[in-house]
Amino acid sequence: MTATPSTYVVGLTPFAADESLDEVALRAHLQRLAAAGSGVYLGGSGSGEAYTLDAQEARRVLEIGVEELRGRVPVRAMGVEPRSAREMIAYARVAADVGVDALQVYSLDVGHGNRPRPDELRRYLADVLDAVTLPVVLSSHFSVGYALPPDLVAELAQQHDGIIGVNCSHDDLTALVALLDAVGDRLEVHVGGPMHALSSLALGGHGFLSSEGNLAPTLCVSVVEAYRRDDFAASRDAYARLLRLHAGFRRLGGIAAVKCALELLGLPGGTVRPPRMPLDPGRRAAVAALLDDLDVRAVEGLDGDTENS
Repeated sequence: MTATPSTYVVGLTPFAADESLDEVALRAHLQRLAAAGSGVYLGGSGSGEAYTLDAQEARRVLEIGVEELRGRVPVRAMGVEPRSAREMIAYARVAADVGVDALQVYSLDVGHGNRPRPDELRRYLADVLDAVTLPVVLSSHFSVGYALPPDLVAELAQQHDGIIGVNCSHDDLTALVALLDAVGDRLEVHVGGPMHALSSLALGGHGFLSSEGNLAPTLCVSVVEAYRRDDFAASRDAYARLLRLHAGFRRLGGIAAVKCALELLGLPGGTVRPPRMPLDPGRRAAVAALLDDLDVRAVEGLDGDTENS
């Protein structure tokens, strides 16, 4: 298929000091992402801390996302890894009622380290796809312990016109190659995380998703935009900066480090919700140093000095 290369932020969920959903911070954060031109997935189980949300909060995050983003940039529901088709369908109905542009359908997580048999996985996806009314992006994610079989994805894409893409989140690049060979001419294929962003584009993929886009959406967009205009030197330089940011956040605390960085830069993002905890002073200082080393303020067009405490 022909599709414009793109990047999506796996959106964070801001919480206030009392651990409540911070709707004001969420709106301000989403406005910043839209201004950078990045698509957004909302309510994800990783960056979005969605396992800590109750049903009302999960819906509210989507409602605010639609209010702030729809018509400006793509806004999609992500959700969490489901234990059953019934669970995934229930979330899909909320997403459709709220009015997001598309829904990610996670692979089935049957729990306790188990994996579904091929026939069970086919039944799960068929049941979900038969019930969902929104455009669907399938997810093949390492978190469930297996990759979606490319032949199954191709089969489902032939049977269900509502499938528009696949998010491929695996360290093993061969999983991406197999998926692109199977459906890359029919579906959007994005990689999860920035690690394989340039590899994906070189292979004919359509972009990447990242948590780092919560902090540096302009940087993330620039990786793809520079590649799109054949400015490979600029794309390479932006990609190198993005991967160093990714590595630093992985080392310093994941989404807690991202939220710390936003706080240090005076940007909305809120705090984390238990079981996650804010960073200690030593890690905060390391995040501040990372921001300075990578000159994030300049890249993102921000003013002022980074806090160093």
